[in-house]
Amino acid sequence: MDLGLTGSTVLVTGSYRGTGQIMARAFLDEGAEVWVHGLEPGQAEAAVEELGGGRPVTGDIRTESGTDELIEALEDRTPDVLVNNYGAAERGRWVSSPSEDWIAAYQLNVLSAARLINHCLPAMRAADRARIINLGTVGSTRPNSKNPQYYAAKGALATMTVSLAKEVAGTNIRVNLISPGLILTPEVQAAYLETGARKGWGTTWEDVEPHVARDIPIGRIVTREEVAALVVFLASPLADGIHGQNIRVDGGALDIVT
Repeated sequence: MDLGLTGSTVLVTGSYRGTGQIMARAFLDEGAEVWVHGLEPGQAEAAVEELGGGRPVTGDIRTESGTDELIEALEDRTPDVLVNNYGAAERGRWVSSPSEDWIAAYQLNVLSAARLINHCLPAMRAADRARIINLGTVGSTRPNSKNPQYYAAKGALATMTVSLAKEVAGTNIRVNLISPGLILTPEVQAAYLETGARKGWGTTWEDVEPHVARDIPIGRIVTREEVAALVVFLASPLADGIHGQNIRVDGGALDIVT
């Protein structure tokens, strides 16, 4: 299926690694021009080499100055599609997380997106088609007791997305939030293989995954490629009727948070 993204410009934050890099590859496969973003010098360049395409840009979007550096690297161009993928879950507990941890979580998961959105909005308002896609988590509405600062920040990102969708009503901008559950990353797989060996579930992923996914209706963990596929679809003209939504990608799980 042709998603109509050939020639579109796309910025995926944090796309130098992990799920963000999978998203960048999916957009490249659709013929889009992709800015591959790294926080530190060399990260984006290495990712572009691995991907075989894309344009490297750098800037630590956890800070105002780093965001300005990234904006300068865009050379006065505004992406047609802004994917605020970057975010991080720092460990914490209610009784041991100081205020600084909560502020850092907000910088990581909310302001990193808000600063870029504010930069892009004026040009996007005048565009024939523009997309802003934020990456959240199912934990924004089903938080765990651990890492409260992270879930609070992701909750703020979710409400920010709704506010933004209302702000751009009547324009050609579409704004949505994608909320994955547990994602099958190499780190997740390695951790559960270790757990599986310790608990006697087996030594292969085929043996272990059914135990890990026993509460997931589809019987397995969602892959990074499946998350990327939804991002690319929402960026396409085919998704023009989808706006202001919080779309969960969790295999139908009801009680699992990440």
